[in-house]
Amino acid sequence: MNYKFYLFLFASLVFLPSCSNNSTDDLVGPTPASVTYNGQIKAIIQANCIACHSDPPQNFAPMRLTTYEDVKNAVLTRGLLDRISRPQGAPGMMPNGGTRLPQATIDLFTQWQTEGLAE
Repeated sequence: MNYKFYLFLFASLVFLPSCSNNSTDDLVGPTPASVTYNGQIKAIIQANCIACHSDPPQNFAPMRLTTYEDVKNAVLTRGLLDRISRPQGAPGMMPNGGTRLPQATIDLFTQWQTEGLAE
């Protein structure tokens, strides 16, 4: 008999069941104790929104999102949280024409709003 085959079979039965992950904690990172514009939100905006929401706005974007005040105003009066929370492909979903932000990222915006939109 081929001992390598049996060694492989034994190793598979012993080690593969331990290679599972029923948690997403290590996939999304820890949730910060508090969320601030400069700490988390600004980088997300720059990576996902500035292509259109620059100064001046591009691609028919209705506003800029280049400063803390711009983003804060968009959350408070322009429905930013609604727009980024819409399902993939839904009308008005942001980023427009792109992929919906991960839920953990959307949750940061919600936490930021809940905590008072700190700079």
